[in-house]
Amino acid sequence: MPPTLAQPLGEPASRRTRLWDKLAALSSMHRTIEAFLGAHPFERGPWLAVGFALGIACWAVLPGPWQWAGFIALCGAAAMGGLMIAGDGDLGYLRAAVIGMALMLGAGCTTIWIKSAMVGQPGIARPEVAMVQGRVLDRQVEGARDRVRLLVRAQVEGHGETLLVRLNLPDTGDSPALVEGAEVRMRARLMPPAPPMLPGSYDFARAAWFQGLAATGNVVGPVTIVAPAEEGWSLRQWQQRLADHVRAQLSGSPGTIAAAFASGDRGAIAESDEEAMRDAGLTHLLSISGLHVSAVIAGAYLLTIRLLALFPFIALRVRLPLLAAGVGASVGLFYTLLTGAEVPTVRSVAGSLLVLAALALGRDPLSLRLLATAAIIVMLLWPEAVLGPSFQMSFASVIAIVAFSTSAPAKAFLSHSHEGRLTRLGRHIAMLLLTGLVIELALMPISLFHFHRAGIYGAAANVVAIPLTTVLTMPLIALALALDLFGLGAPAWWAVGKSLELLLWLAHLVAGQPGAVTMMPGMSGGTFALFVGGLLWLALWSGRVRLWGFAPIGLGMAALLLTRTPDVLISGDGHHVGITGEGPDLLVLRAVREESYTRTALLENAGMTGDAVALEDWKGARCNLDFCAIALIRGGRRFDLLMARGKYLVPIPVLAAACARADIVVADRRLPAACKPRLLKADRALLAQTGGLAIDLVSGRVRSVAETQGEHGWFRRPPPNQPRRKWQGPAPVATGMPDPKPVQ
Repeated sequence: MPPTLAQPLGEPASRRTRLWDKLAALSSMHRTIEAFLGAHPFERGPWLAVGFALGIACWAVLPGPWQWAGFIALCGAAAMGGLMIAGDGDLGYLRAAVIGMALMLGAGCTTIWIKSAMVGQPGIARPEVAMVQGRVLDRQVEGARDRVRLLVRAQVEGHGETLLVRLNLPDTGDSPALVEGAEVRMRARLMPPAPPMLPGSYDFARAAWFQGLAATGNVVGPVTIVAPAEEGWSLRQWQQRLADHVRAQLSGSPGTIAAAFASGDRGAIAESDEEAMRDAGLTHLLSISGLHVSAVIAGAYLLTIRLLALFPFIALRVRLPLLAAGVGASVGLFYTLLTGAEVPTVRSVAGSLLVLAALALGRDPLSLRLLATAAIIVMLLWPEAVLGPSFQMSFASVIAIVAFSTSAPAKAFLSHSHEGRLTRLGRHIAMLLLTGLVIELALMPISLFHFHRAGIYGAAANVVAIPLTTVLTMPLIALALALDLFGLGAPAWWAVGKSLELLLWLAHLVAGQPGAVTMMPGMSGGTFALFVGGLLWLALWSGRVRLWGFAPIGLGMAALLLTRTPDVLISGDGHHVGITGEGPDLLVLRAVREESYTRTALLENAGMTGDAVALEDWKGARCNLDFCAIALIRGGRRFDLLMARGKYLVPIPVLAAACARADIVVADRRLPAACKPRLLKADRALLAQTGGLAIDLVSGRVRSVAETQGEHGWFRRPPPNQPRRKWQGPAPVATGMPDPKPVQ
């Protein structure tokens, strides 16, 4: 029989049947989704907030304006397509989901795009030393670093418009007249806001862009007060006086932490104590955020409602929860202003005010819908916060608490009301430990992505530290400050000191345990998305369907475990190089100070807890005045590296011969065209375009900072005709180029 349209030539009937079955299944996918949404009830509010945050993240990931506009147009088209679905038909859930998510995705991308265009400030083009004259907007004393940090709106020599600059002034140059509102003149060494040093490092340039910062730097020489500040009330001065008062009443490390709790001033906390708190998973206690704001508001609420209940005349005529909520809100707002009104604090107080409103109205104060409302408010005002760890960690912890406490197993575990008091107390303690563990597990991917480290014992430490801080330390500080009005605060300050000594002892004890900190190399954005997607699925669905969230989490864990540590790390200026895989320590081209940011960034991106050892002190490398050479064996192959570290001019024939023997050449200066290594020449010309590099020698994968920046305003590639770095002339001693030592 000749072939027909129903029976193409050479295609069996069984195969055609399977094909049409697949097409039929594909055509009914919308009904499958509708059935799924109908069978698994969910709250729309949290998912709409997730859509808004995802739109913000898409703006950060997509490279430029054309892609942003295309994404917004695609979201608009999807919303229009959703409107074409009949509202009174049998696809109501699908229609609402498509329209709602499309609109929120587009709104998130649009919001941060508008915010970036309105407040974004390009940094200065290059480092410079210039005269700066302007008005001091903010002053922060950082006693632990022996400096004062000034935020100045100033006219900078050589720039036509006024710029917002942040300057570090040594304590020796400080003056009582150097306060907010004073007009000053000084000479400063200015630097443009720094991009990430390495792929996955902290992006200060992005943070500075949204803060409007054009430059940072250090004051050189004395500061001249052109015009003193006007006499008047200053919130920052009040905050500083409060911090000084607390430290005067309580000396040592407990005094610095008490000052941080009372006024938000963290500048005097010793670096050793701050590092111990970080490694123990307690560093969130040092920044005024949800925990502190909640404790203050809850204390004011409970104290007000208990005191007013003692007066029948008031209790019978006034709705006490409403009045107590008003008092708690007022105290929370005052505490927020007193501690500097930083974005995390404002975010926390916004959420706390919504909780108070729910209490006053008799609604459930701990719900995902309420949390979604707070998140949308924050994202509308500070959309860039979604990209930072503070927003992610604070909302992730609260989502984990609400989702876990409202889950069926948790409710069943606490529902044994017929048991004795000791048994019920034991159940509540066990639930507290489990909640801490859930929070720690939820925060671990975020911590690994942003900081390349996560605490192992943080859950257990927080079970003790959080009640100690909220139930004992902070109420004692409030009592001590109140008693100071009558000169009777000494006993309360003694108790505050003992509680903070206990907190510091706990931090140092936990941080000193073997394996207290897990270090991992940089996590990719795709792996992080798997973790976040899985955790959100676990939290926002109910019933057994939420268990599907473990699938992307499992994939993320597998990807994370398979992630290789980069073999070579190169900073964006080519000045610093880190080499891994040669033992527990990181080999570095140049010696770095133990407390320096460079050392921390290199070790964190390498996922190593060892020390940084200079190449010239390592037996496997050969170094002279200008270059270091090393041979690495990776994947059964030898790789020869040649790295410049000097400033002297090397004869081109000698340099060309050395480059020809090397696989990779790294230099913080522009190398001549005659230098042709076998694989990669990472000199100043290349690094100016790519930024920092992370190289995996086995796979040949080279990750760069530039590939994550796109065309965003805070990342600017220098023009191709950038001036060459001046060399210091020929080497004073005729030194040949070092060859790598033979690998044994």
